[in-house]
Amino acid sequence: MRRSETTLFTSRETGKHENDAIQRVFRAGLVRQFGSGLYGFTPLGERVRQNVIDHVEREMRAAGGRRVSLPQLNYSGIWEESGRWEDFGGEMFTFENRDGKRMCLAPSHEEGIVHLVRGAIRSYEDLPALYYQIDVKHRDDHARGGLLRTKEFTMKDAYSLHVSTDSLDSYYHRMREAYITIFDALDIDFVIAEAEDNLMGGTASEEFLAPAETGTADVRRCSAGECRFGVTDESPRSTLSAGEACPDCGGELVASEGLEIGHIFKLGSRYSEPMGLTVDVTDGTQRDVLMASYGIGIDRLIYALVDQHGDEDGCCWSADGSGTVAPYAASIIPLQYDDELAGVADYLYADCGSGRTLLFDDPDQSIGERFAESDLLGIPWKIVIGNEFRETGEVELETRGGETEYVTVDDVSERI
Repeated sequence: MRRSETTLFTSRETGKHENDAIQRVFRAGLVRQFGSGLYGFTPLGERVRQNVIDHVEREMRAAGGRRVSLPQLNYSGIWEESGRWEDFGGEMFTFENRDGKRMCLAPSHEEGIVHLVRGAIRSYEDLPALYYQIDVKHRDDHARGGLLRTKEFTMKDAYSLHVSTDSLDSYYHRMREAYITIFDALDIDFVIAEAEDNLMGGTASEEFLAPAETGTADVRRCSAGECRFGVTDESPRSTLSAGEACPDCGGELVASEGLEIGHIFKLGSRYSEPMGLTVDVTDGTQRDVLMASYGIGIDRLIYALVDQHGDEDGCCWSADGSGTVAPYAASIIPLQYDDELAGVADYLYADCGSGRTLLFDDPDQSIGERFAESDLLGIPWKIVIGNEFRETGEVELETRGGETEYVTVDDVSERI
């Protein structure tokens, strides 16, 4: 992308925001606010969001998931079948349509997935099955913390269906490991805590929580490097306090805030039984389908990354600055965009890929503004074309963390 041909929504103003992470998100121009708890993603913010989604979807496919799309608008009928129409209370957006039928904006899709497969899955031979979607959810939550709690948000939700508890347990473990792989690949520090089932129901659940400056829960987590143990005030072992020994490894527990980025549930027959989802088994009888559900908050992953890796200069997308989900792999920054330097910049723009690089070709920007904007966006590499090139023919590669090296023009694409 050429800087002169696009509008970035970056800002020099720090503004008044609830915490540093959301301030960085706004200064980088990733989102624009449409009201309390409502945010739109700008073109650059959408690139980051889509990069996160690509990471998540890759692991869902690897786990055997099949993507579906369920309607956001639901009639009340399936929610009344499951018994959750009244349970969601004030968190569900409900209304009547022009025909006087009660409807809602779906806050989750356990009922939806049962309705989707009911009548199509009839035999134990059709199971197990894993379905997922990555789409918008709506909850009338108390908005705070920018992307932390919103009324409309993007979520990856998945549902597995089984005929036996052994099969359910196997898939639950598979998805648990998939979540660990996703969060490790994104370079998010996190812990796993047993959790209450609350409105979801079922027999067991676990939360994945990222330590954050401002979070959704108070967490006591193990300080040992490789241990993932965590506990919240809603965990079965909620009485554990900071300073006590970790029950998993013996390390010391420390206190922090935590941001819920994922949650997995063993639902059992909580939804299949009241909604009549059964399959035929070998002895000629019918059995309630057993279920599990698995959620990841996409927008919250962006928040967690900015919170954990960002700095006073803006966003950063990984601890080592490699920028796993950065909007661009590199920024091309000529000292001046004219004559020979412009020619080299254009060559690198084509060689490295116009879709992967941001070329600072706007003559109205100073070199300092170009550097600052690249850092604000968290772009992991700067390709600097200046005096060094004039003297030696080499360009300077500088990482988001400030490490530099010099390479020939033809070696840049491979290096980044």
